[in-house]
Amino acid sequence: MEAALSRYRRARARSTSLFDLLADRAYFCRPIAIRHPIVFYDGHLPAFSLNTLVKRALGGSSIDPALERLFARGIDPREASRPAHGDEPRWPDRDAVRRFTARADACVMEALERIDGSGVDPVSPEGRRLSDAVHTILEHEVMHQETLLYMWHRLAFHLKRRPDGYVPAQPDSVRPPAVERLEVPAGTATLGVDADSVPFGWDNEHPACRVPVEAFAIDRHKVTNARYLEFVDAGGYDDRRWWNADNWEWLRRDDVGHPRFWERHGSDWYWRGMFDVLPLPLSWPVYVSHAEASAFARWAAARLPTEAEFQRAAFGSPEGERPHPWGTPAPAPRFGVFDFGAWDPEPCGSHPAGASAWGVEDLVGNGWEWTSTPFAPLPGFRPSPLYPEYSADFFDGEHMVMKGASPATAADLLRPTFRNWFRRHYPYVYAGFRCVTS
Repeated sequence: MEAALSRYRRARARSTSLFDLLADRAYFCRPIAIRHPIVFYDGHLPAFSLNTLVKRALGGSSIDPALERLFARGIDPREASRPAHGDEPRWPDRDAVRRFTARADACVMEALERIDGSGVDPVSPEGRRLSDAVHTILEHEVMHQETLLYMWHRLAFHLKRRPDGYVPAQPDSVRPPAVERLEVPAGTATLGVDADSVPFGWDNEHPACRVPVEAFAIDRHKVTNARYLEFVDAGGYDDRRWWNADNWEWLRRDDVGHPRFWERHGSDWYWRGMFDVLPLPLSWPVYVSHAEASAFARWAAARLPTEAEFQRAAFGSPEGERPHPWGTPAPAPRFGVFDFGAWDPEPCGSHPAGASAWGVEDLVGNGWEWTSTPFAPLPGFRPSPLYPEYSADFFDGEHMVMKGASPATAADLLRPTFRNWFRRHYPYVYAGFRCVTS
């Protein structure tokens, strides 16, 4: 395994580059109301690493207990109950945050240097505990980098700087792929993995369990903007038949009439990218909330796949299960859009080399995919001693499993057992979907 210190430095450098995209006056902005302001995340990333590795795993000392507490928790399980602006903590200025992050980083890097040179047997209890702590802080950082990007997505363009070498997305000249549904035969899907058989997994990935899956048919491609536009033009947001009671109430309460990534200018639809607004790319996957994906599926006389069905479609094959939809080669750009490879999605059908054994494309990359499965523990689940609240706080029936990956998902997370989750009404994440029938 690559030295932990090198991986940490690389992750921190990418986070720094993301914060460097922002104008100074954006630092205390709150682009998503149910998230913390941007200042929090600048302190949270090194604070989490300090709290988890240096203090909890190694028994080290605090450097600033007040700021360590302030920056400790990045996600409130009751996001919808986030306090009003007037109830927010008193945030330190940017210079104070940077002084804290520099001290925290120094402590973490000193600890990682000691671990890299310790010679501890990685399969011993002590070696496993340290390995889990290191993987926890590294994966936590890259997961939050995706959070930062979809937060930045909501900021006004004048509050962001285009990165060097940025090339705006070109007007969509690719025809959307034909709607096609492929058969996946009955079989089994493995959800999760036994902890002692892999270098690392989050607690919700353990232990392994085998699930029978009946035969089903699944869309070859994610639902595109073109296909979703048919639902919008058919009055889907005004027809209660397609929405359950809770989703319909959300639709009316928040005045939702189209995907959050779309904008209407006159009679035309546009896509709001990170740095530009462009005519709606009809061949790109649509990004929507779980509620919107479910409504479309009902309108299309279909449904969303279960987590097990997604697993079977993505990683199953006639010969057995595979580590990636395309087989055993390591993730690479020819297989999909992931690992911060693009600022926007790409046309569906652009990466046929990434197809699964059944011919289903883009199951990893170009957008997470909603499933119909509530986020819940696998049988035999045990919370992580290092981060016990990571999963357990969200086993509430209100969060839904997402699988796959988006353009902003790090390659480290492209394993078949990784599970993402969000609330049904959360519209900001880079998440699409596809339909299935039994």
